[in-house]
Amino acid sequence: MSKHVFLTGPPGVGKTTLVQKACEALASSGVGVEGFYTEEVREGGRRVGFDVVTVRGERGRLSRIRDVSAPSHGRREYTVGQYVVDLSSFENMALPLFRNVGSAADGGSRKVFVIDEIGKMELFSQSFIRAVRQTLDSSSCTILGTIPVPKGKPLGLVEEVRGRRDVKVFTVSVSKENRNSLLQDVIAALELCLKQTS
Repeated sequence: MSKHVFLTGPPGVGKTTLVQKACEALASSGVGVEGFYTEEVREGGRRVGFDVVTVRGERGRLSRIRDVSAPSHGRREYTVGQYVVDLSSFENMALPLFRNVGSAADGGSRKVFVIDEIGKMELFSQSFIRAVRQTLDSSSCTILGTIPVPKGKPLGLVEEVRGRRDVKVFTVSVSKENRNSLLQDVIAALELCLKQTS
């Protein structure tokens, strides 16, 4: 039986929007929602990076386009394409969310934990990888997450999630019809998962 629900699909197809809509629907029916989204940061119409935004609206930097003029001070840089990942900022925002969800001693109330996304940038953090594995194995919540479509070298944790028996993966495609009907399917799947965890 599925305990967790993940969405996959090409970049920019609307996975985050779908996750946000599903969370709004669940929250309005009294389900507790915790976790984080990844949002594009745009300046003057062009994408300059990504932020981590918690469900409660706190925001922290995940990555920015490399500033060629800035010295790297000899620190190890974590990069994906043209983006430099701000690992400490990401961990400061994301990791406490995992600790809170694990310790949620609120009398077995139903909870959905959002992880958007488990991708290359986030996987530079070993602590994040450990936290995701622990949360997947714990029975305290249902995860609603997003993972990238496989391309290039497989990402260990992504393939692990995709291959788990207790994870249902939905593929988001470019068609609008797919996204609208998918939203209902995702909500229904989450409600089923929540029934099993409560």
